[in-house]
Amino acid sequence: MAVDYGDVRTGIAVCDRTEFLASPVGTVEEKNANMLAVKIAHLAAQYEVGEIVVGYPVNMNGTVGPRAQKCMDFAKLLSKVTELPVNMWDERSTTVTAHSYLNEANVRGKKRKAVVDTVAATVILEGYLEYRRKNKEGGIK
Repeated sequence: MAVDYGDVRTGIAVCDRTEFLASPVGTVEEKNANMLAVKIAHLAAQYEVGEIVVGYPVNMNGTVGPRAQKCMDFAKLLSKVTELPVNMWDERSTTVTAHSYLNEANVRGKKRKAVVDTVAATVILEGYLEYRRKNKEGGIK
C-alpha cells in the first residue's frame, strides 16, 4: 500500500498480490494524524497489505525539509498503529507526474483536486514496485 500523506487529503493506492499492478484506492480526508493512521490501518487490514510505503518528499537537492520530516513522523506513527513494515519512498516529482496524467485525461477543477493525491499515491507505488522488481530487496527506510 502506498500513502501520499497530506495535511488534509491523503492518497492511497494498493497493488495486487503479484506486485505487478498498482491501483488507486481513493483519498482519505482527515486532518488529525492519529485518526488518519487509524483509518489507514483499517484500509491496510481490509486490503490485506503486507507493507506500507509512505511518500518521502525530499527536496530536489536531496535535503530533508519540514514536509519530508512531517511525512517521516507520520510513517513512524503509522508503523506503531499498524504493526506493518513502513518504508519511505522518494516521491520527488510524483505530484508533477500525477498532474501530467490528469492533464492527458483532461481532468479539471474540483474533480482534479479530489483525485490528484490518489494518482500521486499510485505513482509512488509504481516507482516502489519497479525498484523492488529490479533489486529484490525492498525500499529505503
